[in-house]
Amino acid sequence: MKYNSKITATGSYLPSKILTNFDLSKIVETSDEWITERTGIKQRHIADDSQLTSDLAFNACQNLFKTTTLTPQDIDLIIVATTTPDLTFPSSACILQGKLQASKAFAFDIQAVCSGFIYALSIANSYISSGMVKNALVIGSETLTRIIDWSDRNTCVLFGDGAGAVLLQATENQNEGIISQSISSNGDLVSILKTNSGASLNQRSGFIEMQGKEVFKHAVEKMSNSVFTALSKANLKETDIDLLVPHQANLRILDAVASKLKLPANKVITTLQNHANTSAASIPLALDYAHQNHKIKANDIVVLEALGGGLTWGSIILRWQS
Repeated sequence: MKYNSKITATGSYLPSKILTNFDLSKIVETSDEWITERTGIKQRHIADDSQLTSDLAFNACQNLFKTTTLTPQDIDLIIVATTTPDLTFPSSACILQGKLQASKAFAFDIQAVCSGFIYALSIANSYISSGMVKNALVIGSETLTRIIDWSDRNTCVLFGDGAGAVLLQATENQNEGIISQSISSNGDLVSILKTNSGASLNQRSGFIEMQGKEVFKHAVEKMSNSVFTALSKANLKETDIDLLVPHQANLRILDAVASKLKLPANKVITTLQNHANTSAASIPLALDYAHQNHKIKANDIVVLEALGGGLTWGSIILRWQS
């Protein structure tokens, strides 16, 4: 029996503390106008000092379980996509498993930076397609503000904290759920988006460094091409897309990708004005927003796409049935 996997529930969580562009202008030489014009971001959420990445993930999952009859005991697999784990080891997914008391699951983390949720969803889909797993929790959770250099105005304005989760379930219906995907990476482009340190160097995570113009160029090209590849695999055209849920990196990138796909603004979910770039959490946060606000209908063709450090990038196309 070949199974498809479909998203049947979503959940999200944003820390209560909000840092606006005006607040940032008191910390670094910038302004609301400068940030808004270049990024589209108006504010970002900041995790409390006592909140860990697994705490944000736990809260997102708690909100998800409020919308489904399943319980943590029904979960077979937990994958957390994150660049900011609680500890070097064990994985934040195992820590989350303990907090959820999801004792029947197996759990691990995925690190593909902003593409992490796409990678994690693809892996969970493979487990379900093989028949090994029926119910999977896939979470993107980040405390990115912990690895920001607050004196670097080119990067500190971009990022925020948050978590989003989806419940992925097996279905025998081959016409619903995930129908195609395209996953890629290029290690030759490590230097344009990275941290300046890591555990094997000096036991510190380091701060985010980014060559903005280079990232923009590659983001638009690679995310667009990834969507076209996934559409081709599914025998679909860009005119078949009902909703694009992109990684929330920068409004200019979102607009450029939408233009290449010939999608009007009402077919693109945009939340970065309120969340900023939450890396692996941005797509599930945006997806939960779309779901809760009834912007997705049954049988809609939904495209998820992202690009992150590595470089990593990818797209997933699904037919919505939740």
